[in-house]
Amino acid sequence: MDIFDLIGPIMVGPSSSHTAGAVRIGLVSRKLLGEEVRRAELYLHGSFADTGVGHGTDKALIAGLLGMEPDDEHIPLSFACAEKAGLEFSFGVTELRAAHPNSVLLKLWGKSGAELEIVAASVGGGRIQIRRLGGMETCFSAEQPTLIIKNEDQPGSVADVSRVLAQRGINIGTFRVNRDGRGGCAVMVIECDAPISQDVVNTISSLPGILGAVCIN
Repeated sequence: MDIFDLIGPIMVGPSSSHTAGAVRIGLVSRKLLGEEVRRAELYLHGSFADTGVGHGTDKALIAGLLGMEPDDEHIPLSFACAEKAGLEFSFGVTELRAAHPNSVLLKLWGKSGAELEIVAASVGGGRIQIRRLGGMETCFSAEQPTLIIKNEDQPGSVADVSRVLAQRGINIGTFRVNRDGRGGCAVMVIECDAPISQDVVNTISSLPGILGAVCIN
């Protein structure tokens, strides 16, 4: 147990799980997309679907997609802010197999053409987990500097990425790899002990077999 379990995050309420966590889901999803969001389809699961509107979950998710932090006073006005920013969005309800009760499926389209599908959960105290990314299972919180890499499933990719990080003096905390099938696509999720510069991301993106990379600091 830490201090956040006792007092919760600094936030615009009413709920750390249904509001603050939802803002973080939207914000991290925007960062993973890598650009401003043009259109979003959001499908609420479990408690998010049952009680989310009363707790402002819908407004919180949109606030995060607009780049707001959990303590932003404009969160209750996020729908109006989205209209001004040209962000189109819609909400629905879904059933996600074996998912946390506070979960949401997001389908995002960026202003420059990027697309991304994410399943995320708010697990309490404002904390979140990304549970699915681009159709592949994963699990990370984005609480530490995190590097997310999509690559071709081929020998040498993990070693190449690890070598770049070692050369830059960046220590790896956790390293997870998920793939959609042998020889297909894979996703590396690397949580590090230090912030990751854009120069490091660019270097990794240029490696053979790397299809894309983004960092969350």
